[in-house]
Amino acid sequence: MHRRDFLKTSAGAAVLASLPRCGDDADKWDAAAFRKQPSSKVAILRADRYDGALTETVLTGLRLFPLEVSNRRVVLKPNFVEFDPDGVINTHPAVLTAAIEAFRILGALEVVVAEGPGHRRDNQYLLSASGIGAALLETGTRYFDLNTDAVRRVPLRSRFTGLRELYLPETVLGADLLVSIPKMKTHHWAGVTLSLKNMFGVVPGAVYGWPKNLLHWAGIGGSILDINAALAMPRFNIIDGIVGMEGNGPIQGEARQSGVLVFGSDPVAVDATCARLMRIDPWKIGYLETAGAFLGNVADEKIEQIGEDLDVFQQDYRVLESFQRIKAATRMTAG
Repeated sequence: MHRRDFLKTSAGAAVLASLPRCGDDADKWDAAAFRKQPSSKVAILRADRYDGALTETVLTGLRLFPLEVSNRRVVLKPNFVEFDPDGVINTHPAVLTAAIEAFRILGALEVVVAEGPGHRRDNQYLLSASGIGAALLETGTRYFDLNTDAVRRVPLRSRFTGLRELYLPETVLGADLLVSIPKMKTHHWAGVTLSLKNMFGVVPGAVYGWPKNLLHWAGIGGSILDINAALAMPRFNIIDGIVGMEGNGPIQGEARQSGVLVFGSDPVAVDATCARLMRIDPWKIGYLETAGAFLGNVADEKIEQIGEDLDVFQQDYRVLESFQRIKAATRMTAG
């Protein structure tokens, strides 16, 4: 059954009703269990094309942060959910290759790539068609299918879905550093899909179905929050915004040139910055607003933005008519 058909014919359609709002959900996490930093740093670096010196650009971005990489096991989590030869659905293989090479230069003990696509079950097809398989072969990088990986029960540290625990892949839980590398895209259910939403792909399909059925029933926004709250290991984020997707994302949208890579250790601040780059108000993305209360920073004044000027690289990403409310005409601040 196709993803949209599934939601039209199941209780998963109830997901569309609402996303969590910050003020209503203060009882759904234990403040003592989270140590949100008072401020976050996000870097925007120019990257016009997928050829050229991408490895050097990624290295520059990584070196702007106090990352502990030497002798660490780094797990890179790209986003490849489906393939369309005329589309821009997936993390570009060149960005993934650059990240692999950059982390190795910084002394990582091992760099692996892992993903659990939620739309198409055939990993081999996606790896081959997307070009990511060729990138893995060229760089000699191991790949782990998170949909069928060994799992471990992880008690949830927040309560947005009504679930008590998640079964998460050992490959992810064994990471010394988990790096989210999604494409910068709009999303026809969640508004945007960036670092936080990319973590849907760590949840194993062999346990939760396709397209992660149980989590869709529990609510997309709440699932995004619970998954990210459960991932307590060190994390980093690199957003492929060289060419993003606007309109009917995450699969059927159109290409939008933004010419940037975005870096940061706080996925909430990174996603808020990317939303602003797309002229989308992050405060109007329900799960992102709530994440800003306990997982990271959304407020503009709490994000130290370095590198290129955000205003220069803003693009007015088109969204579906039903999501016009999330658009911002200018760069948004907390006020």
